[in-house]
Amino acid sequence: MPQANAIAFLVLVFWPVAVWFLYQRMERRAALVWAILGGYMLLPPAIAIDLPLVPDFNKYSIPSLAAAAAVVFLLKERFSLWPENTAARVLIVIFTLSPFATVLTNGDPIYYLQAVIPAMRIYDSLSVVVAQAIALLPFFLGRKYLADAEGQRVIVVALVVAGLIYSLPMLFEARMSPQLNVLLYGYFQHDFSQAIRFGGFRPFVFMPHGLWVAFFAFMCLAAAAALLRQGPAAARPWQLGVMLYLAVVLIFCRSMGPIFYALLLLPMILFLPRKVQVLVAALMAAVVVTYPLLRGLHVVPIDDVLRFASSINAERGASLAFRINAEEVLLVRAEERPWFGWGGYGRSMLHDPVTGRISVIADGGWIIILGTYGWLGYISQFGLLALPLFLLIREAWAVQSGTLTPWVGVLALILAANLFDLLPNDTIIPFTWLLAGAMLGHAEALAAARRKAARAAFEAEFPSGRTIL
Repeated sequence: MPQANAIAFLVLVFWPVAVWFLYQRMERRAALVWAILGGYMLLPPAIAIDLPLVPDFNKYSIPSLAAAAAVVFLLKERFSLWPENTAARVLIVIFTLSPFATVLTNGDPIYYLQAVIPAMRIYDSLSVVVAQAIALLPFFLGRKYLADAEGQRVIVVALVVAGLIYSLPMLFEARMSPQLNVLLYGYFQHDFSQAIRFGGFRPFVFMPHGLWVAFFAFMCLAAAAALLRQGPAAARPWQLGVMLYLAVVLIFCRSMGPIFYALLLLPMILFLPRKVQVLVAALMAAVVVTYPLLRGLHVVPIDDVLRFASSINAERGASLAFRINAEEVLLVRAEERPWFGWGGYGRSMLHDPVTGRISVIADGGWIIILGTYGWLGYISQFGLLALPLFLLIREAWAVQSGTLTPWVGVLALILAANLFDLLPNDTIIPFTWLLAGAMLGHAEALAAARRKAARAAFEAEFPSGRTIL
Protein backbone atom coordinates (compact mmCIF):
# COMPACT_ATOMS: atom_id res chain seq x y z
CA MET A 1 0.00 0.00 0.00
CA PRO A 2 1.38 3.47 -0.88
CA GLN A 3 2.55 5.77 1.90
CA ALA A 4 -0.30 8.27 1.96
CA ASN A 5 -0.43 11.37 4.15
CA ALA A 6 -2.95 12.15 6.88
CA ILE A 7 -5.19 14.09 4.48
CA ALA A 8 -5.85 10.94 2.45
CA PHE A 9 -7.11 9.01 5.46
CA LEU A 10 -9.08 11.99 6.77
CA VAL A 11 -10.89 12.25 3.44
CA LEU A 12 -11.79 8.56 3.62
CA VAL A 13 -13.01 8.90 7.21
CA PHE A 14 -15.12 12.00 6.56
CA TRP A 15 -16.67 11.00 3.25
CA PRO A 16 -19.72 9.51 5.06
CA VAL A 17 -20.26 12.96 6.57
CA ALA A 18 -20.22 14.45 3.07
CA VAL A 19 -22.72 11.81 1.91
CA TRP A 20 -24.96 12.60 4.89
CA PHE A 21 -24.84 16.26 3.86
CA LEU A 22 -25.73 15.36 0.27
CA TYR A 23 -28.80 13.45 1.41
CA GLN A 24 -29.91 16.38 3.56
CA ARG A 25 -29.48 18.96 0.79
CA MET A 26 -30.38 17.09 -2.40
CA GLU A 27 -33.22 15.02 -3.75
CA ARG A 28 -32.59 11.37 -2.86
CA ARG A 29 -31.87 10.16 -6.38
CA ALA A 30 -29.33 12.90 -7.03
CA ALA A 31 -27.80 12.34 -3.59
CA LEU A 32 -27.33 8.65 -4.35
CA VAL A 33 -25.66 9.28 -7.71
CA TRP A 34 -23.32 11.94 -6.32
CA ALA A 35 -22.47 9.86 -3.26
CA ILE A 36 -21.18 7.07 -5.51
CA LEU A 37 -19.85 9.18 -8.38
CA GLY A 38 -18.32 11.86 -6.16
CA GLY A 39 -16.50 9.27 -4.06
CA TYR A 40 -15.08 7.72 -7.20
CA MET A 41 -13.90 11.11 -8.44
CA LEU A 42 -12.40 12.49 -5.23
CA LEU A 43 -11.37 9.81 -2.75
CA PRO A 44 -7.74 8.64 -2.72
CA PRO A 45 -7.07 5.45 -4.73
CA ALA A 46 -4.96 2.39 -3.88
CA ILE A 47 -5.10 2.90 -0.10
CA ALA A 48 -7.51 1.65 2.53
CA ILE A 49 -8.33 1.72 6.22
CA ASP A 50 -7.42 -1.81 7.24
CA LEU A 51 -9.31 -3.09 10.28
CA PRO A 52 -9.28 -6.67 11.59
CA LEU A 53 -12.06 -9.10 10.67
CA VAL A 54 -13.69 -6.74 8.12
CA PRO A 55 -12.93 -5.87 4.49
CA ASP A 56 -10.83 -2.82 3.71
CA PHE A 57 -12.58 0.53 3.83
CA ASN A 58 -11.49 2.27 0.64
CA LYS A 59 -12.48 4.44 -2.31
CA TYR A 60 -15.07 1.87 -3.41
CA SER A 61 -16.60 0.51 -0.21
CA ILE A 62 -16.95 3.73 1.82
CA PRO A 63 -19.30 5.56 -0.64
CA SER A 64 -21.47 2.44 -0.98
CA LEU A 65 -21.76 1.93 2.77
CA ALA A 66 -22.35 5.64 3.38
CA ALA A 67 -25.13 5.83 0.79
CA ALA A 68 -26.86 2.75 2.20
CA ALA A 69 -26.56 4.09 5.76
CA ALA A 70 -28.05 7.43 4.72
CA VAL A 71 -31.05 5.69 3.15
CA VAL A 72 -31.67 3.55 6.22
CA PHE A 73 -30.91 5.97 9.04
CA LEU A 74 -31.57 9.42 7.54
CA LEU A 75 -34.39 8.74 5.08
CA LYS A 76 -35.78 5.93 7.26
CA GLU A 77 -36.38 3.84 4.17
CA ARG A 78 -35.69 0.23 3.28
CA PHE A 79 -34.41 -1.20 0.00
CA SER A 80 -34.88 -4.77 -1.09
CA LEU A 81 -31.94 -7.14 -1.36
CA TRP A 82 -34.06 -9.60 -3.29
CA PRO A 83 -34.94 -8.75 -6.95
CA GLU A 84 -38.13 -10.00 -8.54
CA ASN A 85 -36.24 -11.85 -11.28
CA THR A 86 -35.38 -15.42 -10.34
CA ALA A 87 -32.14 -15.53 -12.30
CA ALA A 88 -30.94 -12.37 -10.54
CA ARG A 89 -31.70 -13.96 -7.17
CA VAL A 90 -29.71 -17.07 -8.01
CA LEU A 91 -26.75 -15.04 -9.26
CA ILE A 92 -26.75 -12.86 -6.13
CA VAL A 93 -26.64 -15.92 -3.88
CA ILE A 94 -23.79 -17.47 -5.87
CA PHE A 95 -21.87 -14.20 -6.07
CA THR A 96 -22.13 -13.64 -2.34
CA LEU A 97 -21.54 -17.18 -1.05
CA SER A 98 -19.21 -18.77 -3.62
CA PRO A 99 -16.07 -17.55 -1.75
CA PHE A 100 -16.80 -20.23 0.85
CA ALA A 101 -16.32 -22.90 -1.83
CA THR A 102 -13.16 -21.16 -3.02
CA VAL A 103 -11.71 -21.27 0.48
CA LEU A 104 -12.65 -24.91 1.07
CA THR A 105 -10.90 -25.98 -2.14
CA ASN A 106 -7.75 -23.95 -1.48
CA GLY A 107 -6.61 -25.16 1.90
CA ASP A 108 -3.15 -26.04 0.59
CA PRO A 109 -0.16 -23.70 0.81
CA ILE A 110 1.93 -23.24 -2.36
CA TYR A 111 5.64 -23.77 -1.74
CA TYR A 112 8.62 -22.24 -3.53
CA LEU A 113 12.29 -22.47 -2.63
CA GLN A 114 12.35 -19.10 -0.84
CA ALA A 115 8.67 -18.35 -0.24
CA VAL A 116 5.33 -19.85 0.69
CA ILE A 117 1.94 -18.61 -0.50
CA PRO A 118 -0.45 -19.31 2.37
CA ALA A 119 -3.53 -21.47 2.24
CA MET A 120 -6.97 -19.87 2.28
CA ARG A 121 -8.68 -19.71 5.66
CA ILE A 122 -12.29 -19.49 6.80
CA TYR A 123 -11.48 -15.97 7.93
CA ASP A 124 -10.71 -15.11 4.30
CA SER A 125 -14.08 -16.35 3.13
CA LEU A 126 -15.93 -14.30 5.75
CA SER A 127 -14.07 -11.17 4.73
CA VAL A 128 -14.70 -11.74 1.01
CA VAL A 129 -18.40 -12.52 1.57
CA VAL A 130 -18.82 -9.20 3.37
CA ALA A 131 -16.86 -7.43 0.62
CA GLN A 132 -19.11 -9.02 -2.03
CA ALA A 133 -22.21 -7.87 -0.16
CA ILE A 134 -20.85 -4.32 0.10
CA ALA A 135 -20.07 -4.32 -3.63
CA LEU A 136 -23.75 -5.07 -4.34
CA LEU A 137 -25.11 -2.14 -2.30
CA PRO A 138 -25.08 0.31 -5.27
CA PHE A 139 -26.80 -2.39 -7.33
CA PHE A 140 -29.67 -2.63 -4.84
CA LEU A 141 -29.90 1.15 -4.40
CA GLY A 142 -29.87 1.78 -8.15
CA ARG A 143 -32.64 -0.77 -8.63
CA LYS A 144 -34.84 1.04 -6.09
CA TYR A 145 -34.20 4.70 -6.86
CA LEU A 146 -32.92 4.98 -10.45
CA ALA A 147 -35.13 2.62 -12.43
CA ASP A 148 -37.56 5.22 -13.78
CA ALA A 149 -37.09 7.98 -16.35
CA GLU A 150 -36.34 10.70 -13.82
CA GLY A 151 -33.81 8.60 -11.96
CA GLN A 152 -32.02 7.73 -15.19
CA ARG A 153 -32.03 11.38 -16.26
CA VAL A 154 -30.35 12.22 -12.96
CA ILE A 155 -27.55 9.79 -13.85
CA VAL A 156 -27.08 11.31 -17.31
CA VAL A 157 -27.06 14.90 -16.07
CA ALA A 158 -24.72 14.02 -13.21
CA LEU A 159 -22.25 12.43 -15.64
CA VAL A 160 -22.18 15.54 -17.81
CA VAL A 161 -21.71 17.86 -14.82
CA ALA A 162 -19.06 15.55 -13.38
CA GLY A 163 -17.24 15.51 -16.72
CA LEU A 164 -17.18 19.29 -16.89
CA ILE A 165 -15.90 19.57 -13.32
CA TYR A 166 -13.26 16.87 -13.72
CA SER A 167 -12.14 18.16 -17.11
CA LEU A 168 -10.15 20.94 -15.45
CA PRO A 169 -7.79 18.70 -13.44
CA MET A 170 -7.73 16.24 -16.34
CA LEU A 171 -6.52 18.88 -18.80
CA PHE A 172 -4.08 20.22 -16.23
CA GLU A 173 -2.47 16.81 -15.80
CA ALA A 174 -2.53 16.15 -19.55
CA ARG A 175 -0.30 19.21 -19.89
CA MET A 176 1.72 19.19 -16.67
CA SER A 177 1.80 15.41 -15.90
CA PRO A 178 -0.17 13.51 -13.22
CA GLN A 179 0.69 15.15 -9.92
CA LEU A 180 -2.54 16.16 -8.18
CA ASN A 181 -2.74 12.94 -6.16
CA VAL A 182 0.84 13.51 -5.03
CA LEU A 183 0.18 17.14 -4.12
CA LEU A 184 -3.00 16.41 -2.15
CA TYR A 185 -2.57 12.88 -0.82
CA GLY A 186 1.21 12.53 -0.77
CA TYR A 187 1.76 9.59 -3.15
CA PHE A 188 1.49 8.52 -6.78
CA GLN A 189 -1.04 5.76 -7.26
CA HIS A 190 0.68 3.77 -10.02
CA ASP A 191 3.80 3.42 -12.15
CA PHE A 192 4.61 6.84 -13.62
CA SER A 193 5.78 5.28 -16.88
CA GLN A 194 2.14 4.33 -17.48
CA ALA A 195 1.29 8.04 -17.64
CA ILE A 196 3.46 8.73 -20.70
CA ARG A 197 1.60 8.13 -23.95
CA PHE A 198 1.71 9.49 -27.50
CA GLY A 199 4.21 12.24 -26.73
CA GLY A 200 2.32 13.56 -23.71
CA PHE A 201 0.75 12.57 -20.41
CA ARG A 202 -2.37 10.65 -19.46
CA PRO A 203 -4.24 12.25 -16.55
CA PHE A 204 -4.70 10.14 -13.43
CA VAL A 205 -6.21 12.75 -11.08
CA PHE A 206 -7.63 10.75 -8.12
CA MET A 207 -8.40 7.51 -9.96
CA PRO A 208 -6.37 4.27 -9.94
CA HIS A 209 -4.94 4.69 -13.45
CA GLY A 210 -5.21 6.81 -16.57
CA LEU A 211 -7.37 4.11 -18.17
CA TRP A 212 -9.98 4.64 -15.47
CA VAL A 213 -9.93 8.39 -16.14
CA ALA A 214 -10.28 7.84 -19.88
CA PHE A 215 -13.25 5.53 -19.46
CA PHE A 216 -14.82 8.05 -17.10
CA ALA A 217 -14.36 10.69 -19.82
CA PHE A 218 -16.05 8.38 -22.31
CA MET A 219 -19.06 7.91 -20.00
CA CYS A 220 -19.41 11.68 -19.62
CA LEU A 221 -19.15 12.18 -23.39
CA ALA A 222 -21.80 9.52 -24.02
CA ALA A 223 -24.13 11.21 -21.51
CA ALA A 224 -23.56 14.57 -23.22
CA ALA A 225 -24.51 13.01 -26.56
CA ALA A 226 -27.74 11.70 -25.03
CA LEU A 227 -28.57 15.14 -23.61
CA LEU A 228 -27.95 16.67 -27.03
CA ARG A 229 -30.35 14.22 -28.65
CA GLN A 230 -33.09 14.59 -26.06
CA GLY A 231 -32.66 18.29 -25.27
CA PRO A 232 -34.94 21.07 -26.54
CA ALA A 233 -33.96 22.77 -29.80
CA ALA A 234 -33.09 26.03 -28.05
CA ALA A 235 -30.53 24.29 -25.85
CA ARG A 236 -28.84 22.23 -28.54
CA PRO A 237 -26.14 24.75 -29.57
CA TRP A 238 -24.57 24.83 -26.10
CA GLN A 239 -25.23 21.12 -25.58
CA LEU A 240 -23.34 20.47 -28.83
CA GLY A 241 -20.53 22.64 -27.49
CA VAL A 242 -20.42 20.62 -24.27
CA MET A 243 -20.28 17.35 -26.19
CA LEU A 244 -17.46 18.56 -28.46
CA TYR A 245 -15.53 19.89 -25.46
CA LEU A 246 -15.80 16.54 -23.66
CA ALA A 247 -14.70 14.80 -26.86
CA VAL A 248 -11.53 16.91 -26.83
CA VAL A 249 -11.00 16.02 -23.16
CA LEU A 250 -11.30 12.33 -24.02
CA ILE A 251 -8.69 12.69 -26.77
CA PHE A 252 -6.29 14.28 -24.29
CA CYS A 253 -6.71 11.23 -22.05
CA ARG A 254 -4.59 9.43 -24.67
CA SER A 255 -6.17 5.98 -24.29
CA MET A 256 -7.17 4.10 -27.42
CA GLY A 257 -9.87 1.90 -25.89
CA PRO A 258 -12.27 4.62 -24.67
CA ILE A 259 -11.68 6.61 -27.87
CA PHE A 260 -12.64 3.50 -29.85
CA TYR A 261 -15.80 3.10 -27.72
CA ALA A 262 -16.71 6.71 -28.45
CA LEU A 263 -16.21 6.34 -32.21
CA LEU A 264 -18.32 3.18 -32.22
CA LEU A 265 -21.12 4.11 -29.84
CA LEU A 266 -21.64 7.86 -30.18
CA PRO A 267 -23.35 7.57 -33.60
CA MET A 268 -25.65 4.94 -32.09
CA ILE A 269 -26.50 7.19 -29.16
CA LEU A 270 -27.23 10.13 -31.46
CA PHE A 271 -29.18 8.41 -34.21
CA LEU A 272 -30.38 4.86 -33.50
CA PRO A 273 -33.76 3.98 -31.91
CA ARG A 274 -33.64 3.02 -28.23
CA LYS A 275 -34.61 -0.59 -28.99
CA VAL A 276 -31.63 -0.98 -31.30
CA GLN A 277 -29.33 0.64 -28.72
CA VAL A 278 -30.46 -1.89 -26.13
CA LEU A 279 -29.97 -4.72 -28.64
CA VAL A 280 -26.38 -3.62 -29.34
CA ALA A 281 -25.72 -3.37 -25.60
CA ALA A 282 -27.04 -6.89 -25.02
CA LEU A 283 -24.93 -8.30 -27.85
CA MET A 284 -21.81 -6.66 -26.38
CA ALA A 285 -22.66 -8.15 -22.98
CA ALA A 286 -23.15 -11.59 -24.52
CA VAL A 287 -19.65 -11.43 -26.03
CA VAL A 288 -18.19 -10.56 -22.63
CA VAL A 289 -20.01 -13.30 -20.73
CA THR A 290 -18.92 -15.97 -23.21
CA TYR A 291 -15.42 -14.55 -23.80
CA PRO A 292 -13.45 -17.06 -21.68
CA LEU A 293 -15.19 -19.93 -23.45
CA LEU A 294 -14.53 -18.37 -26.84
CA ARG A 295 -10.88 -17.85 -25.92
CA GLY A 296 -10.59 -21.43 -24.74
CA LEU A 297 -12.07 -22.68 -28.02
CA HIS A 298 -9.74 -20.33 -29.98
CA VAL A 299 -12.72 -18.69 -31.67
CA VAL A 300 -11.61 -15.11 -30.91
CA PRO A 301 -9.52 -13.79 -33.87
CA ILE A 302 -6.58 -12.76 -31.70
CA ASP A 303 -4.12 -12.45 -34.60
CA ASP A 304 -6.46 -10.14 -36.53
CA VAL A 305 -6.98 -7.98 -33.46
CA LEU A 306 -3.23 -7.71 -32.89
CA ARG A 307 -2.59 -6.78 -36.51
CA PHE A 308 -5.28 -4.10 -36.36
CA ALA A 309 -3.86 -2.66 -33.12
CA SER A 310 -0.32 -2.69 -34.50
CA SER A 311 -1.45 -0.93 -37.68
CA ILE A 312 -2.71 1.95 -35.55
CA ASN A 313 0.27 2.13 -33.21
CA ALA A 314 3.14 -0.36 -33.01
CA GLU A 315 3.78 0.33 -29.32
CA ARG A 316 0.15 -0.22 -28.38
CA GLY A 317 0.06 -3.36 -30.50
CA ALA A 318 3.06 -4.73 -28.62
CA SER A 319 1.40 -3.88 -25.31
CA LEU A 320 -1.77 -5.70 -26.34
CA ALA A 321 0.25 -8.72 -27.45
CA PHE A 322 1.97 -8.79 -24.05
CA ARG A 323 -1.41 -8.79 -22.30
CA ILE A 324 -2.84 -11.52 -24.50
CA ASN A 325 0.19 -13.75 -24.01
CA ALA A 326 -0.13 -13.29 -20.24
CA GLU A 327 -3.83 -14.20 -20.43
CA GLU A 328 -3.05 -17.39 -22.33
CA VAL A 329 -0.71 -18.48 -19.55
CA LEU A 330 -3.19 -17.51 -16.84
CA LEU A 331 -6.00 -19.36 -18.62
CA VAL A 332 -3.96 -22.56 -18.37
CA ARG A 333 -3.44 -21.83 -14.67
CA ALA A 334 -7.18 -21.22 -14.17
CA GLU A 335 -8.02 -24.53 -15.84
CA GLU A 336 -6.26 -26.35 -13.01
CA ARG A 337 -9.04 -25.27 -10.60
CA PRO A 338 -11.86 -24.32 -12.97
CA TRP A 339 -14.94 -24.22 -10.78
CA PHE A 340 -13.96 -22.27 -7.67
CA GLY A 341 -10.61 -20.77 -8.63
CA TRP A 342 -7.39 -20.35 -6.68
CA GLY A 343 -8.49 -17.73 -4.16
CA GLY A 344 -6.51 -14.72 -2.98
CA TYR A 345 -2.89 -13.94 -2.04
CA GLY A 346 -1.95 -14.06 -5.72
CA ARG A 347 -2.46 -17.83 -5.85
CA SER A 348 -3.95 -17.63 -9.35
CA MET A 349 -0.81 -15.98 -10.75
CA LEU A 350 2.37 -17.63 -11.99
CA HIS A 351 5.40 -17.23 -9.75
CA ASP A 352 9.14 -17.51 -9.97
CA PRO A 353 9.97 -21.07 -8.79
CA VAL A 354 12.78 -19.79 -6.56
CA THR A 355 11.71 -16.44 -5.11
CA GLY A 356 7.94 -16.94 -5.37
CA ARG A 357 7.53 -13.50 -6.88
CA ILE A 358 4.71 -13.03 -9.38
CA SER A 359 6.11 -13.49 -12.88
CA VAL A 360 3.06 -12.61 -14.97
CA ILE A 361 0.72 -9.62 -14.88
CA ALA A 362 -3.07 -9.87 -15.06
CA ASP A 363 -4.78 -6.77 -16.47
CA GLY A 364 -8.24 -7.86 -17.57
CA GLY A 365 -10.98 -8.09 -14.99
CA TRP A 366 -12.28 -11.29 -16.60
CA ILE A 367 -9.07 -13.27 -16.11
CA ILE A 368 -8.62 -11.94 -12.56
CA ILE A 369 -12.12 -13.07 -11.55
CA LEU A 370 -11.85 -16.38 -13.41
CA GLY A 371 -8.51 -17.21 -11.82
CA THR A 372 -9.51 -16.11 -8.33
CA TYR A 373 -13.08 -17.46 -8.06
CA GLY A 374 -13.35 -19.86 -11.00
CA TRP A 375 -16.26 -20.27 -13.36
CA LEU A 376 -18.76 -20.00 -10.51
CA GLY A 377 -17.46 -16.59 -9.53
CA TYR A 378 -17.11 -15.44 -13.12
CA ILE A 379 -20.62 -16.42 -14.19
CA SER A 380 -22.19 -14.92 -11.07
CA GLN A 381 -20.43 -11.55 -11.34
CA PHE A 382 -20.49 -11.04 -15.10
CA GLY A 383 -23.90 -12.66 -15.36
CA LEU A 384 -25.32 -10.32 -12.74
CA LEU A 385 -23.93 -7.28 -14.56
CA ALA A 386 -25.10 -8.48 -17.98
CA LEU A 387 -28.50 -9.89 -16.96
CA PRO A 388 -30.29 -6.49 -16.90
CA LEU A 389 -29.33 -5.93 -20.54
CA PHE A 390 -30.65 -9.36 -21.53
CA LEU A 391 -33.91 -8.70 -19.68
CA LEU A 392 -34.24 -5.29 -21.33
CA ILE A 393 -34.00 -6.93 -24.75
CA ARG A 394 -36.93 -9.19 -23.96
CA GLU A 395 -39.04 -6.30 -22.74
CA ALA A 396 -37.98 -3.80 -25.41
CA TRP A 397 -39.05 -6.10 -28.20
CA ALA A 398 -42.16 -7.54 -26.55
CA VAL A 399 -45.35 -6.50 -28.28
CA GLN A 400 -47.05 -5.45 -25.05
CA SER A 401 -44.01 -4.05 -23.25
CA GLY A 402 -44.09 -0.71 -21.51
CA THR A 403 -42.35 2.33 -22.90
CA LEU A 404 -38.57 2.52 -22.65
CA THR A 405 -37.31 5.66 -20.96
CA PRO A 406 -35.47 8.20 -23.16
CA TRP A 407 -32.25 7.46 -21.27
CA VAL A 408 -32.22 3.68 -21.12
CA GLY A 409 -30.40 3.28 -24.43
CA VAL A 410 -27.39 5.40 -23.52
CA LEU A 411 -27.11 3.93 -20.03
CA ALA A 412 -27.35 0.40 -21.44
CA LEU A 413 -24.56 1.19 -23.90
CA ILE A 414 -22.38 2.70 -21.17
CA LEU A 415 -22.89 -0.39 -19.02
CA ALA A 416 -22.12 -2.66 -21.98
CA ALA A 417 -18.98 -0.68 -22.78
CA ASN A 418 -17.87 -0.99 -19.14
CA LEU A 419 -18.42 -4.75 -19.35
CA PHE A 420 -16.48 -4.89 -22.61
CA ASP A 421 -13.67 -2.87 -21.02
CA LEU A 422 -13.31 -5.62 -18.41
CA LEU A 423 -11.70 -7.76 -21.10
CA PRO A 424 -8.50 -5.65 -21.33
CA ASN A 425 -8.81 -3.83 -17.98
CA ASP A 426 -10.19 -4.24 -14.46
CA THR A 427 -12.38 -1.13 -14.52
CA ILE A 428 -15.37 -2.37 -12.54
CA ILE A 429 -16.37 0.30 -10.00
CA PRO A 430 -19.40 0.98 -7.74
CA PHE A 431 -20.87 3.16 -10.50
CA THR A 432 -20.93 0.06 -12.74
CA TRP A 433 -23.09 -1.73 -10.18
CA LEU A 434 -25.28 1.37 -9.83
CA LEU A 435 -25.97 1.36 -13.57
CA ALA A 436 -26.69 -2.38 -13.57
CA GLY A 437 -29.17 -1.94 -10.71
CA ALA A 438 -30.94 0.89 -12.53
CA MET A 439 -31.21 -1.23 -15.68
CA LEU A 440 -32.50 -4.23 -13.73
CA GLY A 441 -35.13 -2.12 -11.99
CA HIS A 442 -36.32 -0.72 -15.32
CA ALA A 443 -36.47 -4.20 -16.89
CA GLU A 444 -38.49 -5.49 -13.93
CA ALA A 445 -40.89 -2.53 -14.21
CA LEU A 446 -41.38 -3.23 -17.90
CA ALA A 447 -42.00 -6.92 -17.18
CA ALA A 448 -44.57 -6.03 -14.52
CA ALA A 449 -46.34 -3.69 -16.97
CA ARG A 450 -46.35 -6.41 -19.63
CA ARG A 451 -47.83 -8.98 -17.24
CA LYS A 452 -50.45 -6.48 -16.08
CA ALA A 453 -51.45 -5.73 -19.67
CA ALA A 454 -51.65 -9.44 -20.45
CA ARG A 455 -53.90 -10.04 -17.43
CA ALA A 456 -56.12 -7.11 -18.43
CA ALA A 457 -56.43 -8.45 -21.98
CA PHE A 458 -57.27 -11.92 -20.69
CA GLU A 459 -59.92 -10.58 -18.32
CA ALA A 460 -61.42 -8.51 -21.12
CA GLU A 461 -61.58 -11.59 -23.32
CA PHE A 462 -62.92 -13.85 -20.56
CA PRO A 463 -64.88 -11.74 -18.05
CA SER A 464 -65.45 -13.11 -14.56
CA GLY A 465 -68.17 -15.75 -14.51
CA ARG A 466 -68.09 -16.42 -18.23
CA THR A 467 -67.56 -19.99 -19.41
CA ILE A 468 -66.70 -21.41 -22.79
CA LEU A 469 -69.72 -23.80 -22.74
